[in-house]
Amino acid sequence: MAVAARKAGRAASGTANKSTPKSSSKQALNSPQFDKDQDLHAYREMLLIRRFEEKSGQMYGMGLIGGFCHLYIGQEAVVVGMQMATKDGDQVITGYRDHGHMLACGMDAKGVMAELTGRRGGLSKGKGGSMHMFSKEKHFYGGHGIVGAQVSLGTGIAFANRYRGNDSVCLTYFGDGAANQGQVYESFNMAALWKLPVVYVIENNRYAMGTAVNRASAQTDFSKRGVSFGIPGEQVDGMDVRAVYAAGQRAIEYARSGKGPYILEMQTYRYRGHSMSDPAKYRTKDEVTRMREEHDPIEQVRRRLLESWRLSEDELKAIDGKVREIVNEAAEFATHDPEPDPSELYTDIVLEPAR
Repeated sequence: MAVAARKAGRAASGTANKSTPKSSSKQALNSPQFDKDQDLHAYREMLLIRRFEEKSGQMYGMGLIGGFCHLYIGQEAVVVGMQMATKDGDQVITGYRDHGHMLACGMDAKGVMAELTGRRGGLSKGKGGSMHMFSKEKHFYGGHGIVGAQVSLGTGIAFANRYRGNDSVCLTYFGDGAANQGQVYESFNMAALWKLPVVYVIENNRYAMGTAVNRASAQTDFSKRGVSFGIPGEQVDGMDVRAVYAAGQRAIEYARSGKGPYILEMQTYRYRGHSMSDPAKYRTKDEVTRMREEHDPIEQVRRRLLESWRLSEDELKAIDGKVREIVNEAAEFATHDPEPDPSELYTDIVLEPAR
């Protein structure tokens, strides 16, 4: 799927909407156009993430998933659009709201779900759980549970790219809350100084762990956070996959060409709380409903498929049916796969010799 995303993504053109999400008609005027294959691909990929996360929430409620679980519902356009703009060899690293990133990178849904339930067939052998999965094969360098930790690590991956002389770019995702961490700015300084090939993707879902951005950040335009280091940035409608793709193309090309880091502030929105344990009482139900009805990333593509590409409701239901089948098979596997042997606790550990 990840390879298909890149192939599907390369044909689009135009400029991204740099304003906050507006009405659907204004989005259509300011977003680049996708062809039918691109819209179909974006629809399938975002729908897979949505259905996977819905199932994850259900399994968490049943006690099949323990620990923390942060769902990506509402933010699907960000990672799908960015992955459509990448090429083979580009890397991804993110925080703990990471299931969507894994799926968009092409990681197997069964392996992701089995990791959530702590099973042997999980992508980290059942030892990482929701927040700590990894796939060298897919160039996915982890979800990370420490807020902002992935920013310095992603900068290090970009340094390795520069050192090795390849042309890979590291997409480093973090949220509006993590954007206030000190290590973020140390990383910005290093990346700008050495012109490292890294794109910093700030997923601004407006509430961090539960505090509105205007109550926690003196500068709420996160695209300007790199100004003092000479890092260019732009705000993007993160609910429109076309706008994300176009901005991703520009940013990745800038970094790949040797000009250094680039910041993309994705103005997005999560429909669920910060984690499954968060009742999200810091916002109104009307606000969430309005975002779902007016800006939902999947519904935008669905309308185009119906109105512009003349797909039928039955064709879209068939796509949804196939996606649900993938997710249900993943849930079945993750429920019945054996737990790892206790000896697995001692693998993948480097022990220093006694002194």
